[in-house]
Amino acid sequence: MSWPKIKEQAREKLRGICRLCPNCDGRSCAGEVTGIGGVGTGSSFINNYEALRKIHLNLDALHSVTDPSLKTRLFGHSLAFPILGAAVAGCKINFQGRMNEDEFCLAQVQGAHEAGTVALTGDAGHAEVFAAGIKAAKAVGGASIPIIKPREVADIVARIREAEEAGAIAVGIDIDAAGLVNMRLLGQPVGPLSLAELKSVCRSTELPVIIKGVMTPKAALLAYEAGARAVVVSNHGGRALDHTPGTATVLPEIAQAVRGRLAVMADGGVRSGVDVLKFLSLGADVVLVGRPLVWAVFGGGVEGVKTLYTKLAEELKTAMILTGCPNPSQAGKHLLAIS
Repeated sequence: MSWPKIKEQAREKLRGICRLCPNCDGRSCAGEVTGIGGVGTGSSFINNYEALRKIHLNLDALHSVTDPSLKTRLFGHSLAFPILGAAVAGCKINFQGRMNEDEFCLAQVQGAHEAGTVALTGDAGHAEVFAAGIKAAKAVGGASIPIIKPREVADIVARIREAEEAGAIAVGIDIDAAGLVNMRLLGQPVGPLSLAELKSVCRSTELPVIIKGVMTPKAALLAYEAGARAVVVSNHGGRALDHTPGTATVLPEIAQAVRGRLAVMADGGVRSGVDVLKFLSLGADVVLVGRPLVWAVFGGGVEGVKTLYTKLAEELKTAMILTGCPNPSQAGKHLLAIS
């Protein structure tokens, strides 16, 4: 199944929800939350896209890197490439119920697993969202990472127990969801977590804890102090707070602040393997892909997801050859053209 065919089928199934614009930059869907757009003016989504587009790579073909390795490790687990599926979820709310949550989640997790990587799974006010992630984790022997909304500590820990029982390789909290109105309307309030609360969560499990939604060095250092093993530099896909900077803008300073202490993950505007290399060069250890994953699931299910990862991996490898990068850990600012 080709990527253009997958996008064509996704466009039909997502008609009225996502336009699958030639340039998925957040302009046409500004304010479409629920849906797949950015919150408010859409500027946070737009800034993610634009910040990444402003990063340029140095073309260099005078070297001996002819067959770069894409393999990387995360929490002791080997991955075929440094690309993970972001926690996109909520079919009932975001996709008008056009796909069953279990089917939507399993396609992401199974497709990632068969491609040699892992997917993050989501949480929401509807119980079936987190449950779908747990079911999918069990279906692939635990090769996934459930992400939990910033609920009361006892509720977070209860969901961590489910993740442990499912054999998940890690668990995360998307602190950038602290202000989601939909959660409150469904009687499940979310909010900021104090350092003491975050420490309590991290101490409650032996699983690596990921803090998603970090946009400042201060927050990254607090996550480290609390006992987290990784952070995701993310503004919730531009769907939480209007007028935030693009993640590519803030990533270098955050990565520098926690280098060697935390794994650094990043998302926001990834559309190609070249984008992945840009994020790696800015300091990320692994990169998350979000909206294209939605297209892959609706356009081709498990096979669509595998096709997306294959496409991104091939593009990444080509970009590494053309910049002289032998493996993901060797990516750095020397690959970037500074204007």
